Amino acid sequence: MTEFLTSPQNRRLAYHQSPGAAPTVVFLGGFRSDMEGTKAIHLESWARGRGQGFLRLDYSGHGQSSGEFLEGCIGDWTDDAEAMISMVCDGPVVFVGSSMGGWVSLILAGRMSEKIKGIVGIAAAPDFTEDSMWAGFSEDQQNELARIGHVALPSDYSDEPYIITRRLIEDGRNHLVLRRPLPLPYPVRLLQGTADADVDLSVALRLIDHTDGPDIRLTLVKDADHRFSTPECLALIEQSVEDVLAHA
Repeated sequence: MTEFLTSPQNRRLAYHQSPGAAPTVVFLGGFRSDMEGTKAIHLESWARGRGQGFLRLDYSGHGQSSGEFLEGCIGDWTDDAEAMISMVCDGPVVFVGSSMGGWVSLILAGRMSEKIKGIVGIAAAPDFTEDSMWAGFSEDQQNELARIGHVALPSDYSDEPYIITRRLIEDGRNHLVLRRPLPLPYPVRLLQGTADADVDLSVALRLIDHTDGPDIRLTLVKDADHRFSTPECLALIEQSVEDVLAHA
């Protein structure tokens, strides 16, 4: 059953929480994704099967939570995740961050270090608003963003274009994690498909090179795409979370 809470920012956030053993596994979804996605539902079933605490949530402007997607930004969505975890998870947590959720996980690593026992990143996309979106804009698109406050990009997942706002880009610059030290003093497992058209393999290589920690591993899956949701990929996610829990 979907539950709701009101965050300190007065946003009504939707979530599903399964009770169980600590650490609680927290699934953090991607850009324009919601908590009903394949990976989130699969991991919830896995967690229930082993009696592991589990939490999945919708950021504001996503899924069943309040707010308009186009008004949001990485800072808002990170605040949503932080508020949710602080309010419903009493003990330690392990993050499973998919795409943008991987970036959210890394931002929270600097805010909630006392609660975090490990991270699994699935096609993690740190700093994507700057290094993928802004860097990929033409001069005309950059000027359009400055002039009217947004630019439309084609989407591989929908007939509707992605609308990228100036606020999203400008706020992203306040949360970049690959321009400063990134200590991760707990087990970290990064999973990346070689056929990912949204997050290039170079991002995963840059991330693992930039992080500092005693137990950080990157696994590449040949021909896996950004969804990373085939039965084989889902099994690998399970194994990675189990590995983190075993070493936490």
